[in-house]
Amino acid sequence: MKGRCRLVRFVSLYAGSGGMDLGFVRAGATPVWANELNVDAARAYMGQASLGRGHMHVGDILEQSWPSPHAAELVVGGPPCQGFSVAGRMDPEDPRSQHVVTFLDMVERVQPQAFVMENVKALAANRRWEGVRTALSERAKQLGYVTQMWVLNAADYSVAQARERMFLVGTRKDLDPPSVPRKHDKRLTVRAALQHLPPHGNEGNAGICMAKITFAKNPVLRPSPYAGMLFNGQGRPLRLDGASNTLPASMGGNRTPIIDEVALRTGSRNWIEGYHQHLMAGGAPYAGATPSQLRRITVQEAAALQTFPPGTVFSGTQGAQYAQIGNAVPPNLAFAVASSVLESFGVTSSRGDVA
Repeated sequence: MKGRCRLVRFVSLYAGSGGMDLGFVRAGATPVWANELNVDAARAYMGQASLGRGHMHVGDILEQSWPSPHAAELVVGGPPCQGFSVAGRMDPEDPRSQHVVTFLDMVERVQPQAFVMENVKALAANRRWEGVRTALSERAKQLGYVTQMWVLNAADYSVAQARERMFLVGTRKDLDPPSVPRKHDKRLTVRAALQHLPPHGNEGNAGICMAKITFAKNPVLRPSPYAGMLFNGQGRPLRLDGASNTLPASMGGNRTPIIDEVALRTGSRNWIEGYHQHLMAGGAPYAGATPSQLRRITVQEAAALQTFPPGTVFSGTQGAQYAQIGNAVPPNLAFAVASSVLESFGVTSSRGDVA
């Protein structure tokens, strides 16, 4: 392996509240320049003790003074994904999709040893984006990088969430390319991820979502009680002894996931499973008030499911805080990616997961 180095500096684009950067710092890298457009997300980033604030540049990335060539060994970041996401319109003309080009412009400027671009799985897997994938790989090749495209499920890397994401990893030609991160032997469950938090409503877990839960008049049934639509909105119940669905950035209202408080605290059967059985057997949908043990997850519980460190403080309105969490790369997933990439630099991390 050529080009070993001990100090690994990185430039972070579209840094959000710091999920990706937390993972890279934990693996042994140091942020030297970061950019985030959203002021609340940038404040949350700067509030992270392990990240700091002096290197954060807030505002439109095209209006910032970019770092100098060779200022860092890595460029990392997750350009806006709405244009590529199956949850959106998948509009090839969405101006937000052009930020993948801006990302590689920064790679050309900094000339790092490697780069890591994160985005939604659809960018790697959907035929609609084949031309974009080809263009990214060709541009990286012209800049002197060999690329790999990884699709990783966060649930395989100590994240209690089935969240699939693409990572485009580019490595300078004189470096050994990193290996795909090895999956962890045991998956983290929702229950395990939340067990360190105090009961909801108490200090340390007080970010209560006030969106009401009502029974759907016409439930959409699936074989699993944790799929389909049993309640209003798109907030689905959480399987406590498994992984949650992907947490959306649109949490804060009716899309906020639902949890059974009694089942969480006592280990009893989830009330939702019994209701699902009733419906599957042909029973009529319930009306009236839902059981008081059903509630939406809090801001702090959403952060724990994303593997943000305990006590992380987010910024702005409650909706903005949920968005900062839902938009983030889970730090534990970022740590797995960072560890593999840094190994190609001769840096081995032994500090474990972020949370």
